[in-house]
Amino acid sequence: MTRQDFSQAMTIKLPTKLPPYPEFITEYKGRKIRRTPKRKYQLSKTELIIALKNSLRYVPEELHEDLAQEFLTELSMIGDEGRGRIYGYRFRPPGAITAKPIDQYKGVLEARALQLMLDNNVDFDIALYPYELVTYGECGQVCQNWMQFQLIKKYLEVMSDEQTLVVSSGHPVGLFPSRRDAPRAISTNGLMVGEFDTPEPNDIPFLNAVAMGVTNYGQMTAGGWMYIGPQGIVHGTYITLLNAGRKYLDIPLGQNLGGKVYLTSGLGGMSGAQGKAVEIAGGIGVIAEVDAQAIKTRKDQKWVKLVTADLDEVFQWVEEYRTSREPTSIAYHGNIVDLWEYVVKNKIQIELASDQTSCNKVHGGGYWPAGMPYEEAKHLLETNLEAFKVEVNKSLKRQFELIQAATRQGTHFWDYGNSFMVAVYEAAKVKEIKTKEGEFIFPSYVEHLMGPLYFDYGYGPFRWVCLSGKGEELKATDEAAMSCIDPDRRTQDYDNYHWIKNAWENKMVVGSQARILYQDAEGRVRIALKFNEMVRNGVIGPVMLGRDHHDTGGTDSPYRETANIRDGSFVTSDMAHQCWAGNAARGMTLCVLSNGGGVGTGRAINGGFGLVLDGSKRIDEIIRIAVDWDTMGGVARRAWARNEHAIETAAKWNERVGSSGHITLPHIPRKGLVEKLVEKAIKQRRLQDSSD
Repeated sequence: MTRQDFSQAMTIKLPTKLPPYPEFITEYKGRKIRRTPKRKYQLSKTELIIALKNSLRYVPEELHEDLAQEFLTELSMIGDEGRGRIYGYRFRPPGAITAKPIDQYKGVLEARALQLMLDNNVDFDIALYPYELVTYGECGQVCQNWMQFQLIKKYLEVMSDEQTLVVSSGHPVGLFPSRRDAPRAISTNGLMVGEFDTPEPNDIPFLNAVAMGVTNYGQMTAGGWMYIGPQGIVHGTYITLLNAGRKYLDIPLGQNLGGKVYLTSGLGGMSGAQGKAVEIAGGIGVIAEVDAQAIKTRKDQKWVKLVTADLDEVFQWVEEYRTSREPTSIAYHGNIVDLWEYVVKNKIQIELASDQTSCNKVHGGGYWPAGMPYEEAKHLLETNLEAFKVEVNKSLKRQFELIQAATRQGTHFWDYGNSFMVAVYEAAKVKEIKTKEGEFIFPSYVEHLMGPLYFDYGYGPFRWVCLSGKGEELKATDEAAMSCIDPDRRTQDYDNYHWIKNAWENKMVVGSQARILYQDAEGRVRIALKFNEMVRNGVIGPVMLGRDHHDTGGTDSPYRETANIRDGSFVTSDMAHQCWAGNAARGMTLCVLSNGGGVGTGRAINGGFGLVLDGSKRIDEIIRIAVDWDTMGGVARRAWARNEHAIETAAKWNERVGSSGHITLPHIPRKGLVEKLVEKAIKQRRLQDSSD
């Protein structure tokens, strides 16, 4: 067959007419649109040739002469037009891309829902770098380039409800025959072979694969097509802050963080939730951010209240709000290191603190060094990476020293699962951040807060999107979800009840009409069935159900999600793979499995799902078996690791489901039996303790 024969064998493809080159909008709704910094790679001449050929294979041969030079310019790391990646800007749809009401898309219902979710992820109001398809987390992409985006849309428009679209790191492999209860889309991102799955700062194999257009860093809900703006993390941040206050400050249930200060950094994609979360929790948030545009975005969206670059003014406001005990959020336009310097020097009382810079890409624009303006630091990153690394590492080390000093003054600091402590240890080479036993000296928010209090019970970031785009339907789902929660059952349910009760008034929607709510397996099933009944009765239109991948059973990462699993299995990723496969087997609409997440590639495997509620009895059954599995598979793994609350939850599940299911539970030896036996064997030199 000739090349022309190959082309004619495809009916779903990009057109032969060259689209006009886009006119890049620099501002949207009065805010500057951010562009990604130049990305790095180390490609040989042969690999550069392959990279160009890889991008050209998406477009008809008639366009290759016109596009080859254009793509080469994009791939270049030299000059103003070079980006270090081929994004195929010419194929981006013109103008603003937003999540439209579902009836404005083509195709079967589930395919239209997926198109809506895709569009939401690259919305100018949502995405971190919308022109480069980066949704959040510095480099978490929907797909690699606009050719893939256009092809995915074309496939979704023509697919039937007995076909499955297979997507490999953003590349639409094709439509394949399946069945009605099979997923409409199965997607994977960045799944590298182990030898090449090396995390930052040794991630050149991954970066090269990305530059060559053969893999994609999907973060979690970027490549998972389930991002709902900063609201996606606001509930988790809110309950983390409340429980930190209860744990470290002895704040009783029913009281908020009135008069207490939470100091942190980051107002970007996920970190942008911090201002809103601390206000809902009743506290005072002080958040450092070097990017003025990120601050303006959150200010315009009312996700942060006060803005200044003057540290004296920051803490003048802090004292005013301490006295009034009213909640507020203060964006400090400056570096987090400078903020900590001021706090320590002036012995300012800070009760709670963390950090949400994107340290998973600590040398790639996720963390900015102190001592130089933001634009100067960006220029240094693009022109002298080694010098940039030196400055970043110096800042990390200094930030660590200042946090240590603040904790001696009474501050309670925890790592927010963004690889901050990992970056301090591995990039900045600060060995003091670990104990002699190899543990980090600061607590982790999963290991010490969210893990035992939420994940072990099965509570996690359940979410939904009202696909009609109507706010009144979202409000109706809020009320329906509230009716499914018993606030007297557990502390978690008490918090959830009050969260969803006030959700509408807290004005958290950015982009699609979406909601986040931490719920356990029983609660998720109950709420989902209620929503599907409302769709069936015409009360609301169809709903896309999903969750953040950062959940009870969706993600394996010893640095975050599975940090409180201590049976040695925290270095494995069986759970995330099984969760993904189990969801596909049970009929979820969308099943996604990705490498990375907030802690970076090589440090996590994460998975997620989407389920379109169409009101049918068929979907009722999928809810009962799939939504329950998605959560309880994770609880089962945590129970086997001997996590007390997970054992309790799994045992109750066994009783509740009877003969329809069963979870294996551990037998626990009596306290001291094994410890004494091993200690005696070591003393008798029959065993060796390698920690000595």
